Amino acid sequence: MKVRLFTLCIFCTLLTTGVQASKIFIPMDAGSQTDHLKAYGIAYAALMDSIKVDWLLNYRGGSYALDYNKEIAVLCKSRHVSFVKMSNKEYAQIAKQVNDPAFNGAIVKLEKAPKIAVYNPSSSEPWDDAVSLALGYAEIPYDKLYADEVLAGDLEEYDWVHLHHQDFTGQYGKFYNQFGNTQWYKDDQKAMEAVAAKHGFKKVSQLQLAVVKKIRDFVANGGNMFAMCSATETFDIALAAEHTDICPGKFDGDPVDIDAQRKLDFSNCLAFKDFAVYTSRYNYEHSSIDKASSRNVTREDDHFNLLSFTAKFDQVPAMLCQNHTTKIKGFMGQTTAFSPQAIKPDVTILGDFIQTENTRYEDGKWVACPAYMTGYEARYLHGECGKGTWTFYGGHDPEDYRHAVGNPATDLSQYPNSPGYRLILNNVLFPAAKRTTVPTVVINSKEKEGSTTMSENVVMLNSVTIYPNPTSGAFSVSLASGKIQQVTILDLTGQEVFTRSCDALKVDIDLKELPSGMYLMKVNGEYAGKVVKN
Repeated sequence: MKVRLFTLCIFCTLLTTGVQASKIFIPMDAGSQTDHLKAYGIAYAALMDSIKVDWLLNYRGGSYALDYNKEIAVLCKSRHVSFVKMSNKEYAQIAKQVNDPAFNGAIVKLEKAPKIAVYNPSSSEPWDDAVSLALGYAEIPYDKLYADEVLAGDLEEYDWVHLHHQDFTGQYGKFYNQFGNTQWYKDDQKAMEAVAAKHGFKKVSQLQLAVVKKIRDFVANGGNMFAMCSATETFDIALAAEHTDICPGKFDGDPVDIDAQRKLDFSNCLAFKDFAVYTSRYNYEHSSIDKASSRNVTREDDHFNLLSFTAKFDQVPAMLCQNHTTKIKGFMGQTTAFSPQAIKPDVTILGDFIQTENTRYEDGKWVACPAYMTGYEARYLHGECGKGTWTFYGGHDPEDYRHAVGNPATDLSQYPNSPGYRLILNNVLFPAAKRTTVPTVVINSKEKEGSTTMSENVVMLNSVTIYPNPTSGAFSVSLASGKIQQVTILDLTGQEVFTRSCDALKVDIDLKELPSGMYLMKVNGEYAGKVVKN
């Protein structure tokens, strides 16, 4: 009897332990996680094994949770990633807190590991790439592609692509003055000219434009693109200069179009507008998009702040900004900071820097005064193109303030909790998220006229027309079918700033009393998109 009782106690203990350890919780706040960067690799590894992962937006730095799995637990230990075994009941309490309407959080389901590509030349160039370093350190697998593969259509097999440090204008990074006599520069130029000739192009700039258009089509068809440093700026410059020549003869053999600036077509661009291109081969900068030449920021003061987004309504920007701090130290690159005058109004700014002063020069001396803004720049941008998304991140290496050509690659084992590198890995992981299908009221043609039914196949975002958008204040809202019963406008903190009850096919709205910026719209109680007020 005692033996049976002892055996039963052991069985109950094991059973209880199994129940209590029903979840693996991976905290991502500052004090709890030993290696933030490898934690992303753990989440990716789980997805590779068809294990779904919960991403808890704005909860303890954007933590992860998944059903308990012995192999994942062992992997966490081997990679020194902090985790907690948790019962279903304990996790239910966390989920309740995150889902509380008063808490700016959400639980996003990560369901399938995105297939990752890096657009990277095969040649050995004397600079490294932060994204490749991040992927390697986090142990997230990826493939390398370049012009041949992109032009052949191979990009269609992938969910996400990063554009390695690249000059898409055909000016070889504008490195000629400093490195034109080095062997690596000569080898790179020769290799690029050979690739252009192989595909029937007379100039490298023509090859680069063809590549850019292929990548843009990949995004428009539902892909996700990420770029850093000069790849951000030159991607849009190449698109704008499709019908003109901005390359000095040193790069392509013929002079710059004398009317190049006027011929730029900014409607082709993803992120930027109204910029001036710098066509002198002696100018290391590409255009006025980058504020590098006009920045007056010391290294000690250089940083940018992540903006806050309503996780329950604007989940993609919220995912891209998950971190254990909202203040990210700045870092330089060939393209460092985006000028606000050059950013299109429908672009979402994810991170920015406002420079302030609290002294003023009066009567021959500096005197204290209330803080006032002396400068503004954006460092982290996101937007949509067709069915897909793009993200631009200024600077070259988040842990090397001024990374020069030829410098050794950053050792990320020295920076396992890097907030700047976390932003890169947010972008790698967010395509795995389940996209919410928002139901809406539509007319069911099979029923009698005027009756309504709920359709899970119609997304409110695609059935609502907001015009004009961006707007100076006045705009109209209409549904593809059915009537509008209520329109609600919220700011990015989730506060309701406008509401109207109605019973109409089309509703006219005027937000002239509201400040300029981005707002969220709900139609008939469901999220329906964004409104940008200039």
